[in-house]
Amino acid sequence: MDLDRLIQERIRDIADHPKEGVVFKDITPLLADHVAFAGVVDRIVNHHGRGTIDKIVGIEARGFILAAPVAYHFGAGFVPVRKKGKLPARTLAESYDLEYGSETIEVHADAFSPGERVLIVDDVLATGGTARAAADLVTRGGADVVGVTVLMELSFLGGRDRVGNLDVHALVTV
Repeated sequence: MDLDRLIQERIRDIADHPKEGVVFKDITPLLADHVAFAGVVDRIVNHHGRGTIDKIVGIEARGFILAAPVAYHFGAGFVPVRKKGKLPARTLAESYDLEYGSETIEVHADAFSPGERVLIVDDVLATGGTARAAADLVTRGGADVVGVTVLMELSFLGGRDRVGNLDVHALVTV
């Protein structure tokens, strides 16, 4: 079976979650399938090439699951970007709007060194607010964003436009 089809078959739609009118893209069946999960990680790593990334940012919460094994494969550090109030040390914060509300994310203020090359990994690119906010945090921390990779892009929400000139790589586009 080809990986693109396998990925699409392992993502299920959940209507009206987290609120009425939203169709949630549930990736837990994909994560439970070793072949699909390994294929996703390998495709991300292969797309960006080994040895070119210093840190991988994973965005809470499902982005953590994808970003950690990618960081391992790159031999790079993993940096969690979390919802406001979840990190214990001094943080940088960025607020943004999303398709069903607003949010603030944070990263530790000392997470990056000047000039580090950082890849942002998340599960979904929807309106682009989360990816843009994460990229702004990386830049404020002194590092350079080399790109944003997502498992799935919801193209009808126009997220690519919001992230501006960042290189965006989506494994699946719907």
